[in-house]
Amino acid sequence: MKPWTLGLTGGIGSGKSAVAQCFVDLGVHLVDADHAARWVVEPGRPALAAIVAHFGEEVLQADGQLNRAALRARVFANAEERRWLESLLHPLIGQEISQYLTRAQSPYSILVSPLLIESGQYAMTQRVLVVDAPEHLQVQRTMLRDQSSAEQVQAILAAQARREERLRHADDVLVNDRDLAWLKAEVEHLHAFYLTLKGGQP
Repeated sequence: MKPWTLGLTGGIGSGKSAVAQCFVDLGVHLVDADHAARWVVEPGRPALAAIVAHFGEEVLQADGQLNRAALRARVFANAEERRWLESLLHPLIGQEISQYLTRAQSPYSILVSPLLIESGQYAMTQRVLVVDAPEHLQVQRTMLRDQSSAEQVQAILAAQARREERLRHADDVLVNDRDLAWLKAEVEHLHAFYLTLKGGQP
């Protein structure tokens, strides 16, 4: 029986990393889209060569690694360059994720992605779990974690898929507004339910 894939997403400060860790602790195979995005641009990978050929050596650090800040500065201000970069990276990241998902030994695997909905990565999954939290908690948690200001957090919240859009794609919603012990128990319930599913659907 081929493992099915659960997409796990949530806004900044919703606690999706904590939820992901709870699933990992239960033995579920997990792939993080952010990690895949880093792997595809490592030295020696074709994507990095293409980026340097397009943007020039100034997007490299002295050690040959990608200088993310320099690249971000180049594409942030230029929508055309950003589209070029996305059209290069998105398919490669998708392939990377697929390869990792096929290695799953558990009955289902999880793709964690903050941009699961926006990037269209939810199409690679059979079911979507959204970790949700009241906005004031998201702001509090993110300020604590990143030492950022409320304004910065609000700006990130605004840039991410609207909560309604995420929730519209959700098969399951986990409202993470209590403590970790409660969260673990909730994930255990979900895990027990997911183990009964064939292909992600009841």
